[in-house]
Amino acid sequence: MSIQAPPLLEVQNVSKYFGSVIALKEISMSVHSGEVMCLLGDNGAGKSTLIKILSGVHQQSEGHYRVEGKEVHFTSPRDALNAGIATVYQDLAMIPMMSISRNFFLGAEPTVGWGPLRRFNLAQADRITREELAKMGIRVRDTAQPVGTLSGGERQSVAIARAVYFGAKVLILDEPTAALGVKEAGVVLRYIAQARARNLGVIFITHNPHHAYPIGDRFTLLNRGRSYGTFTKSEISREEITAMMAGGEELESLSHELAEFARTDAQAATQLAEAAHAFEAEAEQMHVEHHPITEERDNV
Repeated sequence: MSIQAPPLLEVQNVSKYFGSVIALKEISMSVHSGEVMCLLGDNGAGKSTLIKILSGVHQQSEGHYRVEGKEVHFTSPRDALNAGIATVYQDLAMIPMMSISRNFFLGAEPTVGWGPLRRFNLAQADRITREELAKMGIRVRDTAQPVGTLSGGERQSVAIARAVYFGAKVLILDEPTAALGVKEAGVVLRYIAQARARNLGVIFITHNPHHAYPIGDRFTLLNRGRSYGTFTKSEISREEITAMMAGGEELESLSHELAEFARTDAQAATQLAEAAHAFEAEAEQMHVEHHPITEERDNV
């Protein structure tokens, strides 16, 4: 990772308002070439809003957005894509029954022939698809097979390889491991490492620190639309990330509340035991006092 050149992508003091609702407040982060920046936060932290700003879906209300040091004002996802910023969303827009090679070139298919005789160049598409997937360490049995037959991790890998082929400098990956098992998540993390090795900048959005920590170089943590800051791996542990994501102060407060409940319950249990013991003693005394009367009645 080279930190001499300006970041591939940088936002500085970015805020986003929806009427009176503050979705983001003064968020700053950046990603350099050959770096995996992990954007972490629990549900409702503001990750989705920030992704939409980075990918051109939303425009920030305040703050600066720069690509390779130049201020940008994207008005659509196409603007971001033209600037080399590709977003791979969790719900991939792949057509299940379409072949892998056709999905790879969706919207930009290589053709052969002229005019009304122009047609999809299947041989070229197959060759390029295989080559580009192989560069990412991906092997497929047959590029003509329906993409719907691939596993979730394999679909993510095709989307990543496609973005790289079409010139992406920054990959924004939206919860790519969220719906995957341990093995499949490991596959996707390997492809993220491959993208970093090819000198791309990767923004890995996730709420799972166990997936982020092994692959991440730096970590930006969001909580309720605000940032806890950006940390390198040497500055923060996985356990600290987990605690900050959950809200360290809230957890500490909850811990004190639970301790107080436990103490109160213990006192209540002691008082109840003492009351029961006193009631038992009183009942026994009443039994002793009434017993002689019963004997007198028996004698009569």
